[in-house]
This record gives sequence, C-alpha cells and structure tokens, in this order.
Amino acid sequence: MAYAPSADGSFFTRRGLVFLSIVLLHVGLFWGLNSGLSRSLVTAVLGPIETRIIEAPPEADDKPPPPPPKIETPPPFVPPPDIAIDIPAEAPPATAITQTTTQRPVAQPPPAPPKPVARTAPRSDPRRPLSQPEYPPASRRAGETGTVILDVYVLENGRVGEARVKQSSGYTRLDEAAVREVKRSWRLRPGTENGKPVPMWGQFAVTFKLTD
Repeated sequence: MAYAPSADGSFFTRRGLVFLSIVLLHVGLFWGLNSGLSRSLVTAVLGPIETRIIEAPPEADDKPPPPPPKIETPPPFVPPPDIAIDIPAEAPPATAITQTTTQRPVAQPPPAPPKPVARTAPRSDPRRPLSQPEYPPASRRAGETGTVILDVYVLENGRVGEARVKQSSGYTRLDEAAVREVKRSWRLRPGTENGKPVPMWGQFAVTFKLTD
C-alpha cells in the first residue's frame, strides 16, 4: 500500500516514525541475538542458574533376609555285604597213591602199686591207765561175770567219740556198765596213718570177775 505524502510535504510523519521504529527494533533484536546480548539479559533478569547432581536416596532395606539354604542330610553309609566265595579244593586224582604205616599199639606199663599206708590202731596210753568200770551191785549179788568186747571210735585227741558192744558178756547190766565207763573216763592213744593221728575204730575188752 502506497503511503501518501503529508499535506505539508514532510516524509517523517507520525506513521513514518512508527514504521521506522519497528524496523530499528527488529534490527536491534537481530543484532542482540547474534552478539549474546540476549543471554546476558536473561542472566541479569533470572540470575545465575546453578546445576547440581542430586543423588538418589538409598533404598530402605525392608526386605526380609533370605531363608537359609536347605541342607539335605546324606543317607547313612551302608557298607557293602561281604561275600565269601568258597572254592572247593581240588580233589586229588584217583590214581594218587598214599603210603600208610600201621603201628602196633604199645603196651602201657602197669600202674604203679599204691604205696602202703603205715597204720596203727588205737591203744591204751600208759600215762593214763584204763579205769575199770564199777561192778553193778545186782550183778555182784547174782554172781554175774564175763568179758564184753567193745568197738570204740577214738578221735585225734584220744577222746572216745562212740562205743558199742561188739560181743556181749552175756549180761546186759555188765555190757551197759562197760560202755558207760569207756565213754566217760577213757583216754587213749589215737590211731595213725603214716604217723599222723586220725580218727579210727578200735577194739577193747572189759572183763568182769568176782575176786572175793
């Protein structure tokens, strides 16, 4: 669109001034962009921009600990069984010849005869003469006489352990009187075997006779 000149013939009218101002503004902006003026202007208005690296906060360890590893128990050791293999021994060949010797039994010597035992029978002791039994009064009045033979068991110390009638005198009162006296009063020499006193039976005779 053509601009008509003003009535007074001047080019710099108000509209012309506005146009010129717009042109100068664009030129100034273009020059400022190229010369870094805009960057200085932004820095002056907004201030310096500080850039820093912000580390991310550590994650909270809220997870439960992992379960312990499962350890499997090994099976018990079972030793292998002992296997014994019996190998039969090889039999000797049928044609083997064995030599045998026949021995005659050797006659065993006869056993040695037992050693004879030196034995002595019980007997009276001279230091202790044998006492005579008391004559029963009834037998004295009746005139009973006779000899009784007694079996007497003499101990190691010479005392009489037992007495019994082997052969009667023919009168009971006389036999009982003899047995009673032997058990009560007699002290004898014991029998011996190889010189050692041992209990032993011995025979003794008691005679009853009237002297008056």
